[in-house]
Amino acid sequence: MDGSGDVGVRVSTPVGVPTGADAARPWTPVDPVGDLLADLRIHGTFYCRSEATAPWGVEMPAFPGCMAFHVVTRGTVVLEVGGEQLTLGVGDLALVPHGRGHLLRSAVGAPVAGRADLLPQQQVGEHYSVLRLDGGGAAAGMVCGVVEPARPGAAHLLDLLPPVLVVDGRDPRRGGWLPLLLQVISDEAAEDRPGAEAVITRLADVVVLQAVRTWLDTAATGPGWLRALRDPQVGQAVALLHREPGAAWTLTRLAREARMSRSSFAARFTELAGEPVMRYLARWRMHLATVALAEGAQVGELAGRLGYESEAAFSRAYKRIVGVPPTMAGQSAR
Repeated sequence: MDGSGDVGVRVSTPVGVPTGADAARPWTPVDPVGDLLADLRIHGTFYCRSEATAPWGVEMPAFPGCMAFHVVTRGTVVLEVGGEQLTLGVGDLALVPHGRGHLLRSAVGAPVAGRADLLPQQQVGEHYSVLRLDGGGAAAGMVCGVVEPARPGAAHLLDLLPPVLVVDGRDPRRGGWLPLLLQVISDEAAEDRPGAEAVITRLADVVVLQAVRTWLDTAATGPGWLRALRDPQVGQAVALLHREPGAAWTLTRLAREARMSRSSFAARFTELAGEPVMRYLARWRMHLATVALAEGAQVGELAGRLGYESEAAFSRAYKRIVGVPPTMAGQSAR
């Protein structure tokens, strides 16, 4: 694929997988951004309710591949991540999306008691605990969670997020949904009823999705796939590439899906995304392949799933884009 037209490896549509207009159903998403957000599903969760009196501090260790969120339920909390210091008030939500370690304190410079996962705490359930820190001063409270995205497509979006994302709980247009969600999470965790973990995990989906959606509403992004996704016409094509990466996409077919001429679509996509559409498609396929290889997928299986006519063709494309053969990528990931 040279990024300029239809020339490149021959691809085939997986048997039984509808594409483009053939995939239309009454329940098929028509909002490209909404379709993207559907990938933000949570695989694992752990919650902690914190009750502390100043001075106090706690370290959240790095959890690669995970996200941490903190909602202040009482008092104020200082969050320190990547050299940035943010003061959070009641109802504020902070999402740390890249698995980075960070600090939570009553004030800048307050002593840190230790790592949150190693401090003594009351285990309410398998995935929920209560942490208490007593400094004798002003009281603060939080609900904290560590969650793991379940779908590879989510990584493409999460990579764009800033080191920390804050939702202002005092703005009724932004944070009005938080108190209700947190109350249900707390009730489910405290009662430890059958199915509580499934309910809490689904609620975590909503907490993370709402935080990311708030960022999408206000983020100023330069050229990139997210900017292309937001375009009324080009966004339809981007959504299809994400949904059906192994289909037999060509520049002509994508232009038709966007209801644009071939030349107009090519120019518009490159302007918005910063690269030609077929080059973007190749990189997206290799992004998905890298995630799958890390999870133990076989090269031959991926070749067919991502639309390449042979394992050799897929391996050549992978090495050209990623820089190493797919067999090496799988070994290093494990």
